Amino acid sequence: MRTRLTQILTIVLLLSIPLSGSAADLPAVGKRAGVKPRNVVFILTDDHSYDTMGFMNHPFLQTPNLDSIAANGVHLKNSFVTTSLCSPSRASILTGLYTHKHRVIDNNRLVPDGTRFFPEYLQQAGYSTAFIGKWHMGGSHDNPRPGFDHWVSFRGQGQYWPPHPDYTLNVDGKRVKQKGYITEELTDYAIDWMKEQQTSDKPFFLYLSHKAVHANFTPADQDKGAYADEDLSFLPRGEGVTAASNAPRWVRDQRNSWHGIDFPYHSDKGIDYLYRRYCETLLGVDDSVGRVLNQLKEMGLYDSTLVIYMGDNGFMWGEHGLIDKRVSYDASMRVPMMMQCPELYQGGTVVEDMIGNIDIGPTVMHAAGLQTPDYMDGMSFLDLPNSKDSKWRDYFLYVYYWEKNFPQTPTQFALRGDQYKYISYYGLWDVDELYDIQADPGETRNLIADPQFQPVAKKMERRLYEMLGDAGGMDIPMNQPAGGSQNKRWAEKEGLHAADFPAALVVEEPLNKEAQ
Repeated sequence: MRTRLTQILTIVLLLSIPLSGSAADLPAVGKRAGVKPRNVVFILTDDHSYDTMGFMNHPFLQTPNLDSIAANGVHLKNSFVTTSLCSPSRASILTGLYTHKHRVIDNNRLVPDGTRFFPEYLQQAGYSTAFIGKWHMGGSHDNPRPGFDHWVSFRGQGQYWPPHPDYTLNVDGKRVKQKGYITEELTDYAIDWMKEQQTSDKPFFLYLSHKAVHANFTPADQDKGAYADEDLSFLPRGEGVTAASNAPRWVRDQRNSWHGIDFPYHSDKGIDYLYRRYCETLLGVDDSVGRVLNQLKEMGLYDSTLVIYMGDNGFMWGEHGLIDKRVSYDASMRVPMMMQCPELYQGGTVVEDMIGNIDIGPTVMHAAGLQTPDYMDGMSFLDLPNSKDSKWRDYFLYVYYWEKNFPQTPTQFALRGDQYKYISYYGLWDVDELYDIQADPGETRNLIADPQFQPVAKKMERRLYEMLGDAGGMDIPMNQPAGGSQNKRWAEKEGLHAADFPAALVVEEPLNKEAQ
């Protein structure tokens, strides 16, 4: 009976989320008293790890333009995504919804027909809007999506360099050849559109969505080899990830996989080679940010424009013996996020509260003088840097659903608080995880079997499923598999042998003394 009731409530919840149609069908949202609509620039990058920036004390990477946003504005240092994967995260950014509500649970699924994007509300409020870059919610087409007056995009992951002379982008519904390196070219389109807004009496919203720094990591010509000789001994190598420490079995097995440091992307080049290319590719993103900021200065809009920089998900470089994303560890779900608006914020401000990708839409709408629609899960953090005593969220919910394409990562749910994180797996014979984030930020000591922490684990488990239930997430969405499966292991790296079970699951004596 309870299961049936949950299904009914979930259907009612999903039906309450507005579906797209004509602009006249868009639900009305209230205006915020005393808020003058601002121009907003939102810059999104792909697979940018939260700490790979100069101001985060990186050993060698120089990112002066990214650093300047934090220095002149706000570093939202505890920012997270609801699912650490490109398409689900991007859908949460655009809808303000958790993954299990918008249903974009992998990189192959199109956004369901009728999904509302927050830029549609901006259009209704009189904004000029532009999307330039990587959309990546289904790769079947790159046609303009609702909410944007100007559109420049490409199918799927796109290409750093045009693979053949006839390779094209979609520019406002027309095929236009890609001319060169994609990071620079997208920035050119963005600058050109910004210049056009100077003669308009409308406020504007620019969504610049880079392909970089997604694999295959490809730096601009001028940046190739910039870090070829740097010492990478600081990278983690999965130290301490053992059965004795109750590291999950699936994590240790994944070390020899597409997403593991022993067989990264099924290559024998190792993570040092990949990491150097990654950092070199990021230099082009930093240059792009600098060009956008300089254009705002030339237009006289630098002080009044809200600029938000964010990564679509985190990225692991050896933490837990893994690379890439998807998992619930902070290195995967935590993202870089900074924002600036000199008229609003004092430079060098740091916000400790947990910010989510579901909060971007409400925040941009707030900057436009609009209230957050009731159906959205996110909240506006626009005022948070200037009102640090205000009540914010206690916990942030994370979900990831198993993909046949990458079968080494299981379905998982996590609840992250200010001090503790609880991770649970679905359909998997393995150990759950509990970490004291404050004492153990690297998540190396699993406390799940420690009697002292059993009350914390039980409390967080209950809260996790309460939040999933409240958000309509108790029914696991599924997609038909699409594409090949990266399911191989390397024989040279113990590929024929599975990892040992976690110590907490192994007993020395039979537990059932009364078997008949």
